[in-house]
Amino acid sequence: MDEIQSTVEAIFRRESGRIIAALIRIAGSFDRAEEAMQDAFASALTAWPEKGIPENPGAWITAVAHRRLIDYGRKERTRREKQEPLLYETPTVQQPEAEMLFETAESEYPDDRLRLIFTCCHPALNAEAQVALTLRTLGGLNTPEIARAFLLPEPTLAQRLVRAKRKIQDANIPYEVPPRDQIAERLAQVQSVIYLIFNEGYAATSGDSLIRRELCGEAIRLGRTLAELVPAEPENLGLLALMLLHDSRRDARVDHDGKIVVLEEQDRSLWDGEKIREGCGLVHRALRLRRIGPYQLQAAIAAVHCESPSAAETDWREIAALYRELLHISPSPVVALNHAVAIAMSEGLDRGVAQIDELGASGELKGYHLFHAARADLLRRMGRNSEAAQAYEEALRLATNAVEREYLRARLNTLRSVS
Repeated sequence: MDEIQSTVEAIFRRESGRIIAALIRIAGSFDRAEEAMQDAFASALTAWPEKGIPENPGAWITAVAHRRLIDYGRKERTRREKQEPLLYETPTVQQPEAEMLFETAESEYPDDRLRLIFTCCHPALNAEAQVALTLRTLGGLNTPEIARAFLLPEPTLAQRLVRAKRKIQDANIPYEVPPRDQIAERLAQVQSVIYLIFNEGYAATSGDSLIRRELCGEAIRLGRTLAELVPAEPENLGLLALMLLHDSRRDARVDHDGKIVVLEEQDRSLWDGEKIREGCGLVHRALRLRRIGPYQLQAAIAAVHCESPSAAETDWREIAALYRELLHISPSPVVALNHAVAIAMSEGLDRGVAQIDELGASGELKGYHLFHAARADLLRRMGRNSEAAQAYEEALRLATNAVEREYLRARLNTLRSVS
C-alpha cells in the first residue's frame, strides 16, 4: 500500500496541473474541478492496489474525474447548461477518450494550462490572488507552501484563494488566452507566475528534498509555450533563458546523499551543456531586441556563471555591473543583497559586508533566511567566525527546507569546531 501511496503522490505532483486545467475547461468551475480530481485520486488509492497501476495513470485519473463531473451535472438539475456540454463532449468516458482529454488539443492556443494561467492572471484579480491561485491549481502547491512563499498566515492565504475563485465565477471571467491586443497587460503577471512555479521547484520552500524536478520542468514547458505565443517579447525569451540556465546546474546542486553543493564547489562537468547553449542563445537573442528587462538581466547573470570555466574564473565585476543595472530598473531588497554579494566577490569582502549590514539595518530582510546565510558566508570567509556563527544560527532558525537546514547546520558546526 505504501508503494501505491507513493505512486499516487508522484502522479499528483507530476500531472495534477495538466489534469486540473483540462477539468476546469470542461467544468467551468475551479471548485468542481478540484473536487472531481480529489475524488479521482482517492479512487486510485482504492482501486489500484487490487487492479494494478494502469498503463497511463494520468489518463485514468482524468477519466474518473471527468465521470465525476458528469455525475455532478446530473445531480444539479438547476444547472442543466453545464450538464449538457459535459455529456455532449464525452457521452461515455473510455480510456482512449480520456487520453484525448489528457493530451493537448490542437487549436491556435493549444494548451489548457496556458489558458488557465491567463484566467488566473485576469486584471479583475489582484496580483497576490493571481499568483496564489495559479500556484494552487497549476503548480500543484498546497496552501501552507504558498503561504510561506508570501509570508502569510495559512488562513489568510486560504481566504484569498476562496475570494479569487469566487471572483472568477461571479464576474464570468472567460477561460481563455486573451486576444493578442490584450495580452500585453497580463503578460508580466503571467511571467511572474511561471517563474514562481520554477523557483518552488528549484529551491522548495519545505520538504525533504531541495529540488522538485517536475515543477522545474513544468515551468520551463510553460515558458516555452509563452515564448512561442509571443516571440517578439524579449522578456519571454529572458524568462525561458533564465530557467534553462538555472536548471542546467540541477544535477550538480546536490550530492549522492542529497546534500547541497554550493555553486563554487559544484562539478561543472555535471552541468547540462545543451541547456546552457540554448539559454545563452536566448539571452543574446533577447538583448538584440534592445528592450532590456529584469528577466533578461537575471539570465545574463546566470549566463556569466554558466560560461565560466571555474569558480575562480567567474567575472564577478560583470555580475556586479549587471546587478547594478537590475537594481536600477527593478529595485528590491533581494536584488540589493545579491548586488552586495557580487561587490564582496569583486571589490572586497569588507565592502560587501558593509553593504549587507546597511541593507539589514532597514529590517526588510530580517525574516529572509538567505540574507543571514549570505552574510554568514562572507563573515566566515573573513575569519569573523563568532559573528558568522550567529548569522548561521539565525538562518537556520528561519529556513524551512530540510536540505537547506542540514547544510546550514553543517556550516555552523564546522565554525564551532574551530573556535
